[in-house]
Amino acid sequence: MRRALTALHQRVVFVRSMSHHSSTPTFAEPGSTYLGFKQGTTSEFVVAGIPYDIGTTNRSGARFAPAAVRSASRMLLDGVHPSSWRDPMRLDVSDAGNMKIALGDIQGSLKLIEEQAAQFNHLIAIGGDHTVSLPLLRALHRKHGPVALIHFDAHVDTWSDNFGQKYAHGSVYYHAIEEGLVDPTRAVQIGIRSPVQTDTMQWTKDKGVTVITAMDVHETSPAVVAARLREVVGTGPVYLSFDIDALDPAFAPGTGTPEVGGLATWQMQGILRRLEGLRFIGMDVVEVAPAYDHAEITSVAAASVIFEYLSIVRT
Repeated sequence: MRRALTALHQRVVFVRSMSHHSSTPTFAEPGSTYLGFKQGTTSEFVVAGIPYDIGTTNRSGARFAPAAVRSASRMLLDGVHPSSWRDPMRLDVSDAGNMKIALGDIQGSLKLIEEQAAQFNHLIAIGGDHTVSLPLLRALHRKHGPVALIHFDAHVDTWSDNFGQKYAHGSVYYHAIEEGLVDPTRAVQIGIRSPVQTDTMQWTKDKGVTVITAMDVHETSPAVVAARLREVVGTGPVYLSFDIDALDPAFAPGTGTPEVGGLATWQMQGILRRLEGLRFIGMDVVEVAPAYDHAEITSVAAASVIFEYLSIVRT
């Protein structure tokens, strides 16, 4: 009897501890927030989903990523960060839900995203395809002018168009540079490895962008890569954009344009953890396509990118 009562007591304590992080799910509920943060729009840091994927060129489905990444973030509630020992739950963070888009209208959606993004102090965006980074940078330009960029990706995304479409996920940084939103001499791309036309790559480098290929990462170390990033971006405002296809498909199969030979999740962590102290002003994680995921590993990876960011960002 005593053993049974002890087991019952342990179960009650467990249920109470879990209730701090979650509520009873109901059919057709609106959905949970990232890490269980409160809902809101006026916190120092605001998480917002952008369910937009009409800028994709291979497999669509990134519009479903905000819900999947929020759900996967439940795996990160066990304690503080194991390296920085910072507790993201103690930050002033809220989740604003998903942004409104103009269904089927690329230009209309970009305008809406920019207007909504401009309302937040420090936005952490969950895309959506990579096109969404353009209006986010336009919104930041109003406050900061040209910013430094740390861009994880398998692709350079500096094509002038994507198969005839001017604004799409492969042309986002062409336009960001041409519009003066990003200072290309303080921009770094990490994980590049996809097929690319020589003139596109040459244009990127001629503009001053530092390109660190996936093989460069493999043949050096996260410490070497992070040191190079810090050297390039300097002390000014810097934006982090993380395309999940920077990771190898073994670690992130759920994406629209997977490329073999990519980064491992430990390399991502090793690089990001060495960027503490940089003047970050916002970030996005994009291109998660849950329909192609397996056992949520891509969504967990994306949720972990945000967790790493919240563990290094200045308050």
